[in-house]
Amino acid sequence: MPRWTTGLSLLLIVVCSPAAAAPSSKKAIWGPVSVGEASQFPIYRDLRAGIFQTTLSWARIAPTRPANPDSPRDPAYEWPSELDVAAREARPLGMKLSVLLTDSPAWANGGRSSEWAPRRARDFARFAAAAARRYPAVRYWQIWGEPSKAERFQPLVGAFGRKLSERQRRGPRLYARILDASYAALKHVAPHDVVVGGNTWTAGDVVPLNFIRAMRLPSGRRPRMDMYGHNPFTARTPDLSEDPLAYGYADFCDLDTLAGWLDRYGYRGSRGRPLPLFLSEFTIPTDHPNWQFNFWVPARTQASWIAAAYRIARRWHRIHTLGYLGLYDDPPRPSGDEVNRGLLDWEGHRKPGYFAYRRG
Repeated sequence: MPRWTTGLSLLLIVVCSPAAAAPSSKKAIWGPVSVGEASQFPIYRDLRAGIFQTTLSWARIAPTRPANPDSPRDPAYEWPSELDVAAREARPLGMKLSVLLTDSPAWANGGRSSEWAPRRARDFARFAAAAARRYPAVRYWQIWGEPSKAERFQPLVGAFGRKLSERQRRGPRLYARILDASYAALKHVAPHDVVVGGNTWTAGDVVPLNFIRAMRLPSGRRPRMDMYGHNPFTARTPDLSEDPLAYGYADFCDLDTLAGWLDRYGYRGSRGRPLPLFLSEFTIPTDHPNWQFNFWVPARTQASWIAAAYRIARRWHRIHTLGYLGLYDDPPRPSGDEVNRGLLDWEGHRKPGYFAYRRG
């Protein structure tokens, strides 16, 4: 989940041709709504991105308990106006909006920090319903970011091996209840909205395979969702013919394996069809070592990998959306280990990856 920075010293102004290609739902992007006074949506239009992604933190929006949590008008809610701006900017461009709902406030989780699951899944679901009423322009709702990672979701006990204890199953099962309750609440408000669940990533304290295996409701059923979310970070060229990384891991090259796990363990979408994949976050850092990832590549390699990833997304029907994490590089840090993940450098100059994404 990104946290955007400010202070860009130079802004890229993109002049879009009226004949620009229509945006594609295969292509999503994380980035700022604006930088300074400049809207970034002309850039997203030039990139032909079809989905703009952002986050709503329940902990920030509802720091105190609402008296009427189903209503977005409850005075306890502190809704950000930036999402209204995004909706206005996206609509004339034909772009859709995707929102990641995450975190829990202390009043809901027993006074703990925001990564802890709420005591009642219904509380999160009522927040989701209020968000859907407040932002009717949003089409995709992602339920919690990377709940297979302990720093994002608690309680969670690491699960790497083939045998799972009851303690190791507890976190995924709590998440399953939050997801299923949110699905019901969101569909009640807007039946045609899309609910994205799972939202695992390449590794995790609970590896993707074990998270998929362990997600069950008290009834034994799998939680409902329209698409399975996964962030397939990879340190190798995207290629589905590559050998699997290791037991239970799933980078971009393992997406066909991950799809097989979903089918094997009984996950189904509408009308019993296989669940499509919503790949929200895919990114490739460039230029030098950085504080967040254990790899980096030259800028031209970034472009090559982006092109390879979008070729696969175009040709394989199982992938509904592939999102790129990062319009801009991070600003320089004194230590020199900033993350240069962007399609633009931190001053707004286009990198080779920009053109690879646009062609994708």
